[in-house]
Amino acid sequence: MARNRKKTIVISLVILLVSVVIGGGIWFFTTPSAEAKAAEVGSTSTQSPLKVSAYYIVLPEPFIFNVSGKERDRVVQIKVQLMVRGEQNEALAKKHVPLVESVLLQTFAAATVEQLRQPQGREQLRQQALTTVQATMNKMTNMPVVERVLFTGFVMQ
Repeated sequence: MARNRKKTIVISLVILLVSVVIGGGIWFFTTPSAEAKAAEVGSTSTQSPLKVSAYYIVLPEPFIFNVSGKERDRVVQIKVQLMVRGEQNEALAKKHVPLVESVLLQTFAAATVEQLRQPQGREQLRQQALTTVQATMNKMTNMPVVERVLFTGFVMQ
C-alpha cells in the first residue's frame, strides 16, 4: 500500500508540475510586453513605427531654384516626397503642404553648388530639410508629423 501511495503522490506532483509549466507558457505567450502596452496606451505618434502604416505625400511640383557656386551659378530641380506614419499624420501633412513647400524652398535656396555636388552634401541638405519641416509642423500641430523627407528626383545644371 505504501508503494501505491508513493506512486500516486509522484504522479500527482508530475501532473501538477506539467500543469504549472503549461499555464506559465500560456501566460507568457499571451500577455503583452511592457513595450506593447506602452504602444497601446500612447497616441499614434508614440507607437512603434513598425506598427503604424507609412504614407507618402508627393509634393505636387518639383522645387526649381538657383544655387551659387565658386565658378558659376546652377539651376537645381528636386522632387520631394514626405514619409509620415498613420492616417492622422497623413491628413496633417496634406493640410499643410503649402507651408511645407515654403520652408523647403527657403532651406534649398541656402545650399551651394559645392554642397550639392557631393552625396554627403545632398544628404546633409535632406536632413536639414527634415529638421526644418519637423520644426515647422511642431509649431503648427505640436507634433513633428513628418518622419522623412525623400528626394525622389535631383537634377543640377
